Amino acid sequence: MNTPGTYSPDVSVPAGARVFGARDLFSLWFSLGVGLMVLQTGALLAPGLGMAGALAAILLGVALGATLLGCAALIGSDTGLSAMATLRLSLGRQGAVLPAVLNLLQLIGWGSFEIVVMRDAASLLARRAFGAASPWSAPALWTLCFGALATLLAVSGPLAFVRRVLRKWGIWLLLGACLWLTLELFARADLGALWARRGDGSLPFALGFDIAIAMPLSWLPLVADYSRFGKGTRGVFGGTALGFFLGTLWLMGLGVAYTLAFVESGEVNALLLALAGAGMGVPLLLILLDESENAFADIHSAAVSCGLLWPLKVERLALALGALCTLIAWFAPLAEYQNFLLLIGSVFAPLFGVALVEHFLQRRRHLAPGAHPAWRWDALLAWFGGVAVYHLLAQAYPELGATLPALVVAGLLQGILGALWRRASLQRP
Repeated sequence: MNTPGTYSPDVSVPAGARVFGARDLFSLWFSLGVGLMVLQTGALLAPGLGMAGALAAILLGVALGATLLGCAALIGSDTGLSAMATLRLSLGRQGAVLPAVLNLLQLIGWGSFEIVVMRDAASLLARRAFGAASPWSAPALWTLCFGALATLLAVSGPLAFVRRVLRKWGIWLLLGACLWLTLELFARADLGALWARRGDGSLPFALGFDIAIAMPLSWLPLVADYSRFGKGTRGVFGGTALGFFLGTLWLMGLGVAYTLAFVESGEVNALLLALAGAGMGVPLLLILLDESENAFADIHSAAVSCGLLWPLKVERLALALGALCTLIAWFAPLAEYQNFLLLIGSVFAPLFGVALVEHFLQRRRHLAPGAHPAWRWDALLAWFGGVAVYHLLAQAYPELGATLPALVVAGLLQGILGALWRRASLQRP
């Protein structure tokens, strides 16, 4: 028997168990939009685009990406299925196996990266406070601590985490940390001079937009794992899109501003050191703790994807995958694996271009009647076409950006090929 929050990935959550309202989803997605990697992404845009250009790219990219994320959330609330299970409706029973495997691989990788990011930031703060010789500065200690915390949250499930932690007090601590960093910026920086400061031209605006929109789109393979527990279309879309938009815009913007105002060297940890100097490091510490929620989402959704491939309980899979992510963070050299993760991630923007068109325009938000086919070759061809466009643009025209064009092309191909597939299906005896 299913208990709240433990429904099998391919079982539709019944209406009585859909307890997430707009406030719950806003809290979750605001939290997932806030993090150290979001700050670092803003820092990446700052030198090339300057303050005004970077904020414009962030505003446009995150607004559009969050809107698409909200639409993908509606697929989960419409069907009650997990993200990868909804792809069976678009790609077929067997066709959905490939994205489930790829999603599992990327989430294990990103979960490990999140633990590494938290470990390095915590070690840096500990060295600053206690000295390099202190046992609190040992990276191994923080690897175990954050790995255990993320695994515990993943095993507890989204309902317990969101309603007992985030909604009651977590969201308020996070809002306080963001506000504290903002007030410190206003007090210590010349905002007029920052706004007038132009970029060095090393980053085209289109590529900055592509980097910004990639942040919300990277959550497309996960969003239905949480929106399947949502009640009401307006609350699901609004809570998801608005929460992620505000969190990401705020933190990415702070990353831009702190970089331009206080970072003078090219040192990897220069931004973290600048943030550690704000408010005695308390706001950065709160954001660091919030990063565990990103690792929770990676590990929980990895368990959900794994549950489609092997019929085991999600809680047991989360425990095993959390331990695996911790081991990878401890032992594996992840620098080269990052390129592999980015390669895997490039397949999901065009994939959800297909899924959005198929769900909203072709199925009109209804479950397809009858048994689903093993393969949907129209959707698979549209997906592969979008992936090809992504890599063509990334290699030949990197200044144009590739994420949004690939999603649009895949969606257009699905519109055409899906219509032909349905016409052929109706003509079969």
